[in-house]
Amino acid sequence: MNCLLTGSNGFIGRRLVEELSAGGNKVKCLVRSPEKFRELSSLPGVTPIVGDLDAVDVLEEASACCDTVFHLAAYAKPWSKDRSLPYRINVAGTENVLRAARKAGVRRFVFTSSAAVIGPSPGTEPIDESFLRTVPWFNEYEETKAAAEELVRSYNRDGMECVIVNPTRVYGPGPINESNSVTKMISLYARGRWRIIPGDGKCVGNYVMVDDVVRGHILAAQKGRPGEQYILGGENLTFDTFFDTLATLTGRRLWLVKMPVSLMSAAAGVMEWQASFTGIPPLITPSWIKKYLNHWSLSSRKATEDMGYQPRPFAEGAKITMEWLQSGFER
Repeated sequence: MNCLLTGSNGFIGRRLVEELSAGGNKVKCLVRSPEKFRELSSLPGVTPIVGDLDAVDVLEEASACCDTVFHLAAYAKPWSKDRSLPYRINVAGTENVLRAARKAGVRRFVFTSSAAVIGPSPGTEPIDESFLRTVPWFNEYEETKAAAEELVRSYNRDGMECVIVNPTRVYGPGPINESNSVTKMISLYARGRWRIIPGDGKCVGNYVMVDDVVRGHILAAQKGRPGEQYILGGENLTFDTFFDTLATLTGRRLWLVKMPVSLMSAAAGVMEWQASFTGIPPLITPSWIKKYLNHWSLSSRKATEDMGYQPRPFAEGAKITMEWLQSGFER
């Protein structure tokens, strides 16, 4: 493949660049900070293109001679002082990339959305891509990602092959940031520094290792059906089971306090209020608390049947992640 990839400095993006390079593909990477991309720019077949999602001319130049675009760049933080930023990046930015790709004659466009757009699930039984959501969006990230999905579908109807992938809660080796919060929890637990279980511990989430998500992206480019979306998930676990698995892997069972929803929401509300006049982003907001205290039980059966997607069990992925953390590669 001759590819253009946005979001190449992100958690999933970095691993995707590495995998595409290792597979002998040519990869142009849209980057805002060449300094942060220095390590990846030395990989075979990888070329950094300096620009952002507003730089239409750069996007058109970068899309030239590409047969595939992987669009991963997004604003996924729980709060922004500039309330227009999530829309500008997640919706307007996506349309800029789509327009450039169509103008360049790109054959296949793979858009990275989020499983948060599909759920939450009404109960613990897994839902799939056909589920009709009935509850409002919990935050601007979900709302803008849903709007971007509709744009992608419209371009698919106009003739460009577009596939949407919806990763669940991703973890694994990589930068510890807002997009890799599950790995941060694993790291803190392994070091004996994690002390809470959200809510009553019974809420279900779906956890997937980053390497499986990366393979899912490549499968979507190769085998995904145009116009379709695919949940790229792993194993459905309650918070209780999640931490029980970490206890087994570490050989250390920490005493964890179940944190009431009301207390978590109040603390998040205070942080959001402080951010309104300090400009310092809160760690989490009340809307994100509400999101994670619903069930998010999801099925990746469609990706398995259509593309051969095969995610690993959480215990296996968490073990690999802990070994990476213990080896001192956390960055």
